[in-house]
Amino acid sequence: MTYEFNLSVDELEKRTHKDYLIRKPLLKEDAEEYQSLAEGDKEALKHLCKAANYANTIYMKQDNELNLPFLDFINEEIKKGSKQAELTKILFTAQLGIIGIDSESNPVILLKGAKESDGKAFYPNDLTKEELHNILKDMLKNGEKEEVEKILNQRTIVKRNGNKLKAIDYTEEFKEEFNKIADELEAAAKTSTNNDFNEYLILQAKALRENDPMLDAKADKKWASLQDTPLEFTISREQYADLLTGSVIEDEELKKLLEANNITAISKDSIGIRVGIVNKKGTEDLLKVKHYLPLMAENMPLKEQYEQNISSEEDNLQTMVDVDIVSLRGDEGSYRGGITIAQNLPNNDKLSLTIGGGRRNVYHRQIRTSNSPEAIERRKKRLNATLNPELHKYYNPEADHWFTIGHENVHSLGPKSGTEALGKYKNIIEENKADMGSLALLDCLTNAGVYTEEEKKQILVTFGANCFLKAKPELSQAHRVRTVMQAYFFIKEGAISVNNEGLIDINIDKMVKTANKMLTEIIEVQLSQDFNKGEEFINKYFNWTDDINKVSLKLKEIDKALNGMIETPLSDILCK
Repeated sequence: MTYEFNLSVDELEKRTHKDYLIRKPLLKEDAEEYQSLAEGDKEALKHLCKAANYANTIYMKQDNELNLPFLDFINEEIKKGSKQAELTKILFTAQLGIIGIDSESNPVILLKGAKESDGKAFYPNDLTKEELHNILKDMLKNGEKEEVEKILNQRTIVKRNGNKLKAIDYTEEFKEEFNKIADELEAAAKTSTNNDFNEYLILQAKALRENDPMLDAKADKKWASLQDTPLEFTISREQYADLLTGSVIEDEELKKLLEANNITAISKDSIGIRVGIVNKKGTEDLLKVKHYLPLMAENMPLKEQYEQNISSEEDNLQTMVDVDIVSLRGDEGSYRGGITIAQNLPNNDKLSLTIGGGRRNVYHRQIRTSNSPEAIERRKKRLNATLNPELHKYYNPEADHWFTIGHENVHSLGPKSGTEALGKYKNIIEENKADMGSLALLDCLTNAGVYTEEEKKQILVTFGANCFLKAKPELSQAHRVRTVMQAYFFIKEGAISVNNEGLIDINIDKMVKTANKMLTEIIEVQLSQDFNKGEEFINKYFNWTDDINKVSLKLKEIDKALNGMIETPLSDILCK
């Protein structure tokens, strides 16, 4: 197959320039956090970083069938001295694929003529939504329930099988990579100094080698219990990329057939890996909030109508750690418009939660804390251009971390099950819930002494100031779509306003009340388990108004950044 670069040298030079490509450096070799590790943990860290690198190959295979062939083409062209190839590889490495999206929600397509489908490479590239629905209906009518269950399972790759489809488990499709990861985890377990962590590594290695979901569940259960370990290793399995699986509930006939066969469609897991060193001080600060999780559960709207992961009587199996990040690979490290600063896992679809497992919050210190002169200057420019000067005293980057702590904890609150029925809107609505819960619970946490009144104001103002984007996102960008919905809702309720000059003003007294109102509506949608109500909710609030656009235009003026990439200096050295 012939390949052709899509972006010109001029465009590539622009997008790879330091003003347009933001670099996120992770932990360095001379970092105190690394130097103070025991020798056994340093040796284990080498193996964990090597294991993480295999996630890139898996993720690229899941993302687009042309990713790896095109990467080979790039490397061959670099050998021939092609500058276009060298610059293309920088962006390819940053977004981990031929198609990404920049901070202004524009597609970044590196291969001319390349296209992507809602099913990414989890499904055949030429498989349309309508064809998938028709094939599944025919298979169910033909009594092929077991195969349809596998096709709509989160851990399979789907391929054509004549006029039908067949599902291949990840342990088979990615056998080579999974075995190599398992080898490294077993090697790390031989030198790591923490027995609990070693037990998890062995369980995870076993789960990678065998097609048995229960082995995943046992590894997840052990991982979620880890609290006092020097090292962090996570195989994350998130579902934001796959927009095809959830579409099956949009076909009424297929939906009824699935219900009759007791089949729940669960979107495919994108594989990512995180490696880090647990930061004890940061973790101690996080654990101060843990005591208040039952209080938070008790103050959730409509709590009597659903079961949640955290009960109002006791703290149910929730661990949390702050981590200095050494490596982010695969889905974790693909920079497509942004990158996550924390995670709450396993998600509700995972089997471990049905066998008594808990959930775990992991926070990414190097992603959230950017105190370089360039970052500080960018924040200053943003505030001066977009926020009422009288509110500058309340803007605090650390308050964004406090808000994120609330966000991740609220993922464990609210309805525990049934949200798969919301299909492609599930993730947008869940992320919205986590944000609004973080704000809505501020009064009860402030009254309990978790935050001072001043800190509460800082959280509210920092949230409001950050609640605007440079461009309207696509529906596939769950985190960004929910930000637009919140900006619209808070403006509509009078908690936030934008003047003719594009300056944001925030009515602090209305913020918590407004968040609680939106949170209640979100939970009602989740409880409905109705795709149409989810769609109605999204359409109602996903509005790019003139006020929102005023701020957007100012953000574009002061911030040229379009792309970003992760730099892993310590990991690179350890993997040599």
